[in-house]
Amino acid sequence: MSKILIIEDEAAIRRVLVKILSEENDSYQVDEAEDGVAGLEKIKNNDYDLVLCDIKMPKMDGVEVLEEVKKIKPEIPMVMISGHGDMETAIQTMRLGAFDYISKPPDLNRLLNTVRNALDKKQLVVENKILKKKVSKNYEMIGDSESINHIKVMIDKVAPTEARVLITGPNGTGKELVAHQLHEKSERSGFPLIEVNCAAIPSELIESELFGHVKGAFTSAVKDRAGKFEAADKGTIFLDEIGDMSLSAQAKVLRALQESMITRVGADKDIKVDVRVVAATNKDLKTEIAEGRFREDLYHRLAVILIKVPPLNERRDDIPALISHFTEKIASEQGNAVKSFSAQAIKLLQEYDWTGNIRELRNVVERLIILGGNEISETDVKMFASK
Repeated sequence: MSKILIIEDEAAIRRVLVKILSEENDSYQVDEAEDGVAGLEKIKNNDYDLVLCDIKMPKMDGVEVLEEVKKIKPEIPMVMISGHGDMETAIQTMRLGAFDYISKPPDLNRLLNTVRNALDKKQLVVENKILKKKVSKNYEMIGDSESINHIKVMIDKVAPTEARVLITGPNGTGKELVAHQLHEKSERSGFPLIEVNCAAIPSELIESELFGHVKGAFTSAVKDRAGKFEAADKGTIFLDEIGDMSLSAQAKVLRALQESMITRVGADKDIKVDVRVVAATNKDLKTEIAEGRFREDLYHRLAVILIKVPPLNERRDDIPALISHFTEKIASEQGNAVKSFSAQAIKLLQEYDWTGNIRELRNVVERLIILGGNEISETDVKMFASK
């Protein structure tokens, strides 16, 4: 059921709008207010899916109502109702965030189309929020150890800025979680996060993958293709395992960072991009620089902020929380009941040498859930967790 509020000081127009909307769809629950002050009070106390608001009203006009609603409940679409003399103001309300405006007397088809479109938009916003919460939960950082809390504080400080971030740490420690948190807590979160695993792309294809190519640039280039930097425009690009990138590709990434411009392979035309770069590596880039495998100027461009993700062996206090998290996640994925781990089993897992870090821990937890009893015991761990 969609809840719609009509704010209009002319009672006759209010009645017409209520009648039109109520007859159009019996799932519309239509409420009304006779002026801006009463309307704003109702908006504060109720969750509406759409507000139709007159512009010229006593006590508080429609522009003031719009500005207040955008502060307190910006997700509600506002459709402004304008008289013939209000058209310039109606257009101005669009710049202030109104969804649309309709003229008095309202054209039936235009009114109903506008209402349907506005309600669709609200539904989309709600669905996106739900999806974003699910995505955010998938990339949640689990643990309260000093090192993890330090990383969480750094993310909260750095995410809202445009600073480039270099994330370091061994394989399997969760560097991609940091990258996702940086993006989701940034002002770019409404735009794409594009991930590129530089180690998984052959060196001869990495430039095409990052910057795109034009038809005929090489044998298999049968049509023009945009690269990852273009796909990430206005969002974030996450260059994972950047230490494995070829020197020629590094030079082009450096140019993209310096000039916010990229060139597709085989093209002579520059393309402007607005991208925040977050990079990660399991290598010691200073050693790579000393041995001529990584550009020092690129390193300094990337490492404005350095975030080091510790190996699991250095944050053993987080292992019980990680076991609980993985147990619930695996049960949800497999549709099974959540199994418990005995205190002795957890203690034994805390004492393991986790060379594969969090990725290895997750695999071991899944193996124990599949092969162990209803409560995972110390015996189960000794029998099934061996590497």
